Amino acid sequence: MTEAKNRVTLIGKKLARNGTEFVYVGAVDACNGCKVKKACHNLIPGRKYRVVDVRPTTHSCPVFADGACVVEVEEAPVVALIAGEMAITNSRFIYEYTCNREECRSYDLCHPDGVNEKEKYTITQVLGSAPDECLRGRRNLKLVEILPL
Repeated sequence: MTEAKNRVTLIGKKLARNGTEFVYVGAVDACNGCKVKKACHNLIPGRKYRVVDVRPTTHSCPVFADGACVVEVEEAPVVALIAGEMAITNSRFIYEYTCNREECRSYDLCHPDGVNEKEKYTITQVLGSAPDECLRGRRNLKLVEILPL
């Protein structure tokens, strides 16, 4: 199992609840000139995080009207579809988007939020076969839970 990589960062006060999950998308123009910008933007863009601790410290924020709160986050697991032969618990692989059928009801499982293409991941759990509505065919695909390395 991969060790959790906890980080301290800031998010909007209304989002600062244990268990809240979010995908970090990066800084916006309103962040320029902010005195705590480096503390807010110390996460990896495109990755999914989960709040594991909320601290009492708050700051004014040009993005969040209610201000920003200091939190501790960990990388959160992401559910994705991968080739069945790669679906082995605790194995590592490089995630590649292999399906471009946007009309498929399972498209979001092949292109999940919180996964960056060409990055390395560990399979933490094999959840089962692809949903029946998958246009790629459920026999050759597995639903897995993954974490970045």
